This record gives sequence, C-alpha cells and structure tokens, in this order.
Amino acid sequence: QVQRVESGGGLVQPGGSLRLSCAASGRTFGSYNMGWFRQVPGKEREFVAAISWGGGRTYYADSVKGRFTISRDNAKNTMYLKMNNLKPENTTVYYCAARLYALSGSYVHQSRQYDYWGQGTQVTVSS
Repeated sequence: QVQRVESGGGLVQPGGSLRLSCAASGRTFGSYNMGWFRQVPGKEREFVAAISWGGGRTYYADSVKGRFTISRDNAKNTMYLKMNNLKPENTTVYYCAARLYALSGSYVHQSRQYDYWGQGTQVTVSS
C-alpha cells in the first residue's frame, strides 16, 4: 500500500562496497518483515537477505553470506543492505520487499510471500 523507494545503487569496481537503502512512507514500517531481492533480466526474482520486524533475526542467501549485511532503523522507516566485496555477478537490479503479517524464517526466501515491493535500484559491478 505504501510507497517504498530504493536508493544507493550505482557503479562500483569489483571489491568495492555499496549501501542500499529502502525508505518507506507512513507510520507502520516497524510492522513489516522485510527483505531484499534481486532480479537479473530473464530470470526470476531471487532472494538476497531478510530481516524480522525488530531486526533481531536476519537471513542471507549463501551467495552473499559474509559479504552483505541487512539492517533496519524503524525510527527512520528505512532498511539497509550493506554490500561489501562486490563481485561482477552481483550486478543486477535490487528490490526491497515487505510483508505485513508474520513470516516464518523457513519462507523468507520466497518472493511470493511479500506483499509490497519497491521500484528497484541498479547495482553495477565492473572494472
């Protein structure tokens, strides 16, 4: 229902870092479980990371574990994805997603579980 706007993408060299932000309007940001997904042209949307409503639990795709960190600041209505040691294969569009209702950690990787999506921000990793 509410708008979610991703920012922080751009062009970075391999090994560099970026921090994506997902800012939401409204007063119910803290009510949502949230996540980050990516989508390469021609492929289905793919799970990157997820975070519980209070930030106490986090989940990561194996491909980004140890390099990416998801966090949120409910007071600022903002979720973040800190991406370190970026690789060319990380190049794609990244989307923030939100789910209003409770979501088991067993299902956070399923894009169909999320109710709302941002418009995406482009990340390009290239020499």
